[in-house]
Amino acid sequence: MSRGLIGLSLALVAFRVLSAAFVVVQPGFTDASYYVDVARRLAHGQGLTADFVWNFLEAPHLDPLPVPSHRFWMPLATAVQAAGIAVLEPLLGTFRSAQAAIVAAAAFVPAIAYAAARPIGASSRAALVAAALAGLGGGAFAPAWVTLDSFAIAALVGTMFFLAFARAATGGVRAGAAAGLFVGLLFLARAEGALFGVALLALAVRPSSRAAGLVGSAVALAIGAAWLARGVALGGSPDLLTRTIFLARYEDFFAIDPTGTVDLTTIVTTRLGALWSDLVVALFGLMAFLAFPLALGVRSAWRQPAVRAFVGLALLIYVAEGVVWPLHATRGSYFHSLAAFYPFAMALVALGGERWLAHRDQRGRQVATSATIAAAAALAIFGLSTWDTTFNGGYRVRADALDAIPDGPFLAIDGAAWRWIADRPVLVTPADGPNAAACVAARYGVKSVVLEAAHFSAYDGLYRGELVPWLGPPIDRGTIRIYPVSGDIKVLCAVRALPDTGREAAVP
Repeated sequence: MSRGLIGLSLALVAFRVLSAAFVVVQPGFTDASYYVDVARRLAHGQGLTADFVWNFLEAPHLDPLPVPSHRFWMPLATAVQAAGIAVLEPLLGTFRSAQAAIVAAAAFVPAIAYAAARPIGASSRAALVAAALAGLGGGAFAPAWVTLDSFAIAALVGTMFFLAFARAATGGVRAGAAAGLFVGLLFLARAEGALFGVALLALAVRPSSRAAGLVGSAVALAIGAAWLARGVALGGSPDLLTRTIFLARYEDFFAIDPTGTVDLTTIVTTRLGALWSDLVVALFGLMAFLAFPLALGVRSAWRQPAVRAFVGLALLIYVAEGVVWPLHATRGSYFHSLAAFYPFAMALVALGGERWLAHRDQRGRQVATSATIAAAAALAIFGLSTWDTTFNGGYRVRADALDAIPDGPFLAIDGAAWRWIADRPVLVTPADGPNAAACVAARYGVKSVVLEAAHFSAYDGLYRGELVPWLGPPIDRGTIRIYPVSGDIKVLCAVRALPDTGREAAVP
């Protein structure tokens, strides 16, 4: 490793630490809150379990708490954070110890971008540019590298896959096994990571790389099958397809019994809209002006197997996200998937920029390179500022309302985030509406319902002031309305609780 890369990496670690210290001071959004909520339990020997319900995928029959976790999200980010908590919690506390593990992973993003740039033909100087761009992250990934999510992990594992794939394409069986391992790990970080296995199948078709492709595929399948077997052992989620692929409205994802239907016109327009939205997200991730050198880099290195795999997989996941999971894609899923491509993309950007500037004078090359890095740094600061505005403001509003929420479990739209803030069991308000909420409240001994300005549409009337017999008058904290549960809840439930308690909501 060159001195320049070491110095750059250390400078970017310092930038990460400052970002964490002054901006990303709490989980911020549902995914991150979920990962750290479960990571704390895992680190404390309670396994992959959740003492809250963020979605009824994890409690399809109103199962008693704690419930098995990660029936939708993947476990690797939680496992990494749990390792940080197990080691550092006494010194740093839960959040910072989990974040330290993520920052440690992100510290290697510049190095992996450098490692990706050299084999595809970039000079050491251009590879340092790739390292700087990947480490800064621009407006999109600067905060992502320190959030309690899978971004940094996927960036490392995805890039290592492309490096291993390049060697596997020449017939290296060990490299094929390594590529299969990285596909398996990427799947454990993000479910769509399984699609990287398509590249291994392409190797298996070619005689010269057949053994490497088959071995890699076998390793990836073993890891994926082991995780899927866990889901089967837990009983599976019978309506997973309904909640992910066939959603009519995104809020139906949070219903006990999704019942929405969608017509053909909506199916088509939703997917076309998602494809357009995802294209804008991809351009934003490239800071727009890097799309040109990326295209030049791809053209320059097209003969490289890893580059062709990069382009093919990027297109495959773009289409899969937009066509198969359009409502999830437009709410962050596609942006998450870009992390696995980002360092390698910056390697191609550096290569393309170097080739484009090759015929310019040295002064012109220096100005162009410095301006690009300066723009990336400015956008990184802008991205961090945007993250602060978007997530920290809402966190403070919720924290300020905490003293008005009665003791005990409660219902709220974001069960994972409120679990972190309140440090007690929280159940998501079912999108089915107040009657379903009554079932959940009775089942789990809920003491209040918390409605925010952003709430499921079935609760519009309640939020506006309509009376519900089992709820008392609201307590207002800004835009948050807190409804204490008053008296016994008696309502006929559409879901049968486990253990079998019949259809009455008044469950012991």
